[in-house]
Amino acid sequence: MRVYITAAADDAVMKPKAAPQPQQQQQAARRGCRSAVVTGLLAGVLLFRAALLAVEAGASLCPSATGCLDWRAGLGRWLYGGGGGDAMEEFMKEWRRTHRAATLLDPVVVEAAPDSLDALMAEMGAMLASYDGRRLDMEAVAVKMMAMLLKMDRKVKSSRVRALFSRRLASLGVPKSVHCLTLRLAEEFAVNSAARSPVPPPEHAPRLTDASYLHAALVTDNVLAAAVAVASAARSAADPGRLVFHVVTDKKSYVPMHSWFALHPASPAVVEVRGLHQFDWRDAGVIASVMRTVEEVRRSSLDYRRCGGSAERERRRLEASKPSTFSLLNYLKIHLPEFFPELGRVMLLDDDVVVRKDLTGLWEQDLDGNIIGAVGAHEGGGICIDKTFGDHLNFSDPAVSGLLSSQCAWSWSVNIIDLDAWRRTNNRESGFRLWQMASLPPALIAFDGRVQAIEPLWHLPGLGWRVPDPELARLSAVLHFSGPRKPWLEVAFPELRQLWLGHLNASDSFLQGCGVVEWQ
Repeated sequence: MRVYITAAADDAVMKPKAAPQPQQQQQAARRGCRSAVVTGLLAGVLLFRAALLAVEAGASLCPSATGCLDWRAGLGRWLYGGGGGDAMEEFMKEWRRTHRAATLLDPVVVEAAPDSLDALMAEMGAMLASYDGRRLDMEAVAVKMMAMLLKMDRKVKSSRVRALFSRRLASLGVPKSVHCLTLRLAEEFAVNSAARSPVPPPEHAPRLTDASYLHAALVTDNVLAAAVAVASAARSAADPGRLVFHVVTDKKSYVPMHSWFALHPASPAVVEVRGLHQFDWRDAGVIASVMRTVEEVRRSSLDYRRCGGSAERERRRLEASKPSTFSLLNYLKIHLPEFFPELGRVMLLDDDVVVRKDLTGLWEQDLDGNIIGAVGAHEGGGICIDKTFGDHLNFSDPAVSGLLSSQCAWSWSVNIIDLDAWRRTNNRESGFRLWQMASLPPALIAFDGRVQAIEPLWHLPGLGWRVPDPELARLSAVLHFSGPRKPWLEVAFPELRQLWLGHLNASDSFLQGCGVVEWQ
């Protein structure tokens, strides 16, 4: 008989006490085993929670949620090595084995997985409550946790896709502020004679065809964008009095566009606003050429979404939702010589640009007998700044077999164009079957071998996709907001939107009244 010491109320006395019976030892061992199992499972839950947080944060270090499980398992071993006991080791062994077969999980199992950590904890609590000392099914636990992890991963990816799609839809619409401004300017044109005054004033009309001035063309129906492009170029010019802007728009946008520049002249620069309905094309060949383009765009808009497989049709359906895809103005860039028959040279600017440097250097570029000067037109051997010919053209068509799909594609948006050289080539597009719907691909074919590379500093694209390096933006002459996050949209990058708005007069009553700028 063993002797145990117990504390009495008054003093300590020696009393005999019976040793624990075998049944009591078994219960104590069972409680210890249960504690070890609970510790191991809780450690696994904590590990799972860490993995879940990584998925929710984007898991930037891993290509997928399942691709990081080995790393997470290693972390668990490092955290709990030896401390979790056999239960933890067995659990991690089952986790790794399940990881290898994760892609084979039945979709039904994944869908039936718990939706939250609380739900998982409740299920595990029920499993522990029914635990009777027999071997716990670690495989079932690992599969359940793996299924929940995959389910959460899919939810995160689905949410990202929906967010991207919503952002894309937001980039396609016309903001309320821009629509309001268009209506206000149209109303002003009707009631205010100043808004109907000639643009440019008659005394400046001779500059429109004077080769001693710097001529810049914008083909656009966006009043606000044109206002910023013109204002930024005039502000950045060493001698703004030498600048002449030719704004070409369609009939529906002509009135608000005219009204804006009549009430907001860019003096001492000169601005001309002309609608397509105001061009007097006396040459029947010119009219036929323009109308052929109009007809091809209309026909292609019906055929474009029917081509390719289901995935390609879906991509084209989304592409066709962009207003520029079938905008007639977007394709009339290929008729610049017809727009300006009396000019020999012109700079072409997109409306979604901000000019930061004097454009005289662009105007004076030596094109070496070529038709157009563009950024990205360097020949072979280098890394393409933007896209390649293969991104724009249909190389399965024999008509483009003479071109290289890997050749770097130059870009519209900021160009210097020799209109006389263009007229001498008599080049024209060969049908919209050869390319994706856009205005650049036909020009890539027509001007192949006739494009002069200019310094990259003249064009910094992609500000609708990302925020550029500040030093790169400071050195660039023209910032181009190509991409879905245009600066006049709510989805624009805030810092870039402020840069763009800085070229508008914040005290202007039209802009304040329509909420384009905040009230001062």
